[in-house]
Amino acid sequence: MPILKNYLQEELQNSLDLKRAYENQIKALPTGSLVPKKIKGHLYYYLVFRNEGRVVYAYKGKLSKDAVIMHRNAKEKRARIRSLLLQTNQQIQFLQKVLHDRKLQSMP
Repeated sequence: MPILKNYLQEELQNSLDLKRAYENQIKALPTGSLVPKKIKGHLYYYLVFRNEGRVVYAYKGKLSKDAVIMHRNAKEKRARIRSLLLQTNQQIQFLQKVLHDRKLQSMP
């Protein structure tokens, strides 16, 4: 059984490394979402994000299509990474429970 325990410990370490990588990827992405507002026939953009529990609208002005697409892609990527991070956290919790199980610890 030490082989199984070593494998589970190795898998736990890999999951922890993966979690750190996902968290770093999220930090590298721009925060918030772009919200377009039409004022007097012109389209202006605001960056919406949370700061200390409050919703903040930061004026960005007129943006190029490339900048809007970049923010949209970053938002989608952030959502995908958060989903993967959630799965990784669940896997970490499962592996920690299994490794701390008395039945596994009592096995030679």
